[in-house]
Parts: sequence; structure tokens; C-alpha cells
Amino acid sequence: MALCDRDVLTDWMGLWTEDDTYGARGAHPGPAAVSGLRFAFYGRTSTIEHQDPETSRAWQLEVCEVLVAGRGRIVVQFFDAGRPRRDRWRDRPEAAELLAAIRDPNRGFDAIVVGEFERGFAGDQIQHIVALCKRHGVQVWLPEAGGPLDLEDPEHRALIRMLGEQSLREVIRARHRAMAAMRIQTRDHGRYLGGRAPYGYRLVPAGPHPNLAEARRGRCVYRLEPDPETAPTVRWLFAERRAGRSVTDLVAALNRRGTPCPAEHDPERNRHRTRRRWTAQSVASILANPRYTGWQVWNRQSVDHDHHTPGERRRRRIARWNPTNRWVVSRQRSHAQLITEADFVAVQRMRSGRPNQDGEAREYLFAGLLRCGVCSRRMDCHWVHGRAGYRCRHGHAGPRTEDTPATLYLREDHLITRLSHALHMPVAASPSRVAAQLRARRVMIVCTVDGVSVELPRPILRAA
Repeated sequence: MALCDRDVLTDWMGLWTEDDTYGARGAHPGPAAVSGLRFAFYGRTSTIEHQDPETSRAWQLEVCEVLVAGRGRIVVQFFDAGRPRRDRWRDRPEAAELLAAIRDPNRGFDAIVVGEFERGFAGDQIQHIVALCKRHGVQVWLPEAGGPLDLEDPEHRALIRMLGEQSLREVIRARHRAMAAMRIQTRDHGRYLGGRAPYGYRLVPAGPHPNLAEARRGRCVYRLEPDPETAPTVRWLFAERRAGRSVTDLVAALNRRGTPCPAEHDPERNRHRTRRRWTAQSVASILANPRYTGWQVWNRQSVDHDHHTPGERRRRRIARWNPTNRWVVSRQRSHAQLITEADFVAVQRMRSGRPNQDGEAREYLFAGLLRCGVCSRRMDCHWVHGRAGYRCRHGHAGPRTEDTPATLYLREDHLITRLSHALHMPVAASPSRVAAQLRARRVMIVCTVDGVSVELPRPILRAA
């Protein structure tokens, strides 16, 4: 198109948009700028992988502009991307900045307007935000309320309760649907559901994605395939463990041989690991993984969720290992096995109750309850001079240096006496009763050279 033609077209378009006749047919001239309240806009999007943050910001901002049209204008914007609704406002970067601005007398705005209730709040968060804003003379506007929110109004209180329950229902329903889908995909199809491939395997494409829309975009599903570099190490670990070698011996042997640990072998997929050495935990996790038998297994671990108190519980998310009866196992083998089921079961029995030379199983009452006060690792069960004991080498299973902390040793019978006093139990209480009380209260015993302490849900009790 020639330059003159483009100029003509531009002029004609300008006349067309200014024409009242055409404006009546659908042009939106927008509200005239008026003086009034100064608003701070707040919006949020939970994911950046499945949503376009800019588009999400735009539609939320548009809703707010329509709401405040004729009554003020938006002068500043705060938008959190990639933050879940369960995050408290002070844990969201942009929301935390907005909270600081609310407390500032020279903040430059008179009210805040939130793009959508579910985008801004979860649980009872809105009550705390409204109370804070009221103390500092700032209004809170919601599109669902059609204007400023007043929690002293019975209708507004009922609206907030309804919106809160609706938001909670959306979270729970989405989680239940996702969990049910993952259960079916594992059980019926042996589907690999994502995450890092177990050490000893690598991911390879296994066909187009079953979702037609995803398949048209080129996405595919993946399956596990033995890794030629690391699969022999997994087979060696199971064979040596079944032959009777301890986990500590296996760790030392791997480090002496210079075998790359999982974090060193694949640093891009293990950026959260900083240490490039084998540890007892890494070996034990490999020996406890049933997927090396070729079956897909899901729901070995779960995380406690409390949807009603999103802020406080999120900081204390507790991952728990589920009992085997809650595992979901595929109905058929989904990938190549590295070990047999017999070898896996034999190794698990060795870990749970290893007999001594006389054929008797050694019992450790405080197994899994002791934590080292130096390095925060769980202490190992160790038979010392014919009696149960516990030790921690602080992750140094190889050669020791001058900087290596001394190994921590504790006898079980000495622990029982100290813990009986801490739990206010009779001195003559049976050891099994003391251990049962500890497990029932879900406590953790922190051990040091100087003594032990019992971490309870209430304040810590010190043992003598």
C-alpha cells in the first residue's frame, strides 16, 4: 500500500471511530477521566506454565477498571505471578509490597481493588486484610461486591462466607480430580506421571499424548528406560545388599570407586542437591524404591493439607511415607526391570528386621525417632556391645579429617531413663511404654553429646 493510501486510511479510521453513529453500533469510547479515589490494583495468577501472566493481568485489570469507572482511577498495580492462593499475602512478593504501602501514610492511593476474590484470597485471609486496611483508612473493593467491602454489613459477611466456601470447594475438587486421574493412569495404564527419573533410568518418548489437543501441539508421554551408565550401579547395590553388606559399607565403596552420585550424574535435574558424594540416605532411597522391579508405583508419599488454614500450615507441610496398602501399583509391568521382585522383597526384610548371628531379630525401640543435634540427620540404629544403641557419623562414611565432627553414640538404656523424666513417666516404666508414648505424641528426640531434648507439638521439654 502506498504511503498516501495509508494516510487516507488512517484519517478515515479516525473519522469512523469519532462518528457517534458508528459508536452507537459498538465502539466503546470509555469513561471520561474524573477526579475521585485513587486505587491500587492487585491481581494474581497461580501458574506461569499453563497461563499467560500478561493476559491474566489484563483481564483482571479490565474488570477492576470497569468497577471503578466514574468513581476514581487506578494509579498503581501489584500483580503476583506463579504464587498459589494458599500463600499468605506477606509471602507473596507483590502483595507484601502492597501491605507495606498500606502502612505508609504517604502511600499515594485511597483504596485497593482486587481483580477476583479467588485470585486474591483463600480461607480467612480477606478478613485480616480488610481489618488492616480499615486501621489505615484504606477501602477494599471487590467486583463480586460491586464496590467497597463492609464486613459490618450482614449481606457482605454472607457474601464473603459464600465466596470463601466456593474457593475452598474449587481447590478440593481440583485436587481430588487430579488425584483420581493419577490413580487411574498409574493403575490401568502404567503411565509415568512426571518428576525426575529414578537413578538407573532415563526418560524416552512413548508415543503421542492421549489428550488430542496436547498431541496436536507435539506433546508426548514418556516411559522409563534403563540408563546404560547408572543401571549397573543399581543392580550392584541390590546384589551387594542382599549378600549382607551394610548401607554404610556400600556408601564408602561407591565413594572410593568414584562412582558419580545421582546429583553429579544429572546436575540439571538435581539442582537442589549441593553435595557431590554418596550418602546413606541416597543409597537407602534407591534400595527402597519398588519401581526398579518394572512396575509403576504411585502414592508412596503424601503431603498433609489443611485447606481451612492456608497460611500457617503451608509453612509446615509434612511429607509422610504411606504404608504399602495405600500404594497404587500398575496392573502390568510398565518398563524394563533392573531387579527381580524376590531381590527387592529380600532387601526390604533386611532393612526392617535383620537377625544377628544367633538368628534373633534385633529390636530398636527408638528407630526413626532420634535426630542428631549437630547435623540434623536421623541417627542410625547400631548394636553396641550386645545392646541396642544409636549413632550418627554426620554423613562422613568415608575417610575422616580433622574437621569431621566426632561420631555421636548413645545407648538405648541410657536414653530411656532420661526420656522418662522428660515425659513425666514413672522411672520404672517399661521401655516399650516409653517408646509408645513418643510415637503416639509424634515427637522427635534431638541428641547431642551433652544430652537430649524432646521436641513436642508444645514447647520443648529438656531432659537431664
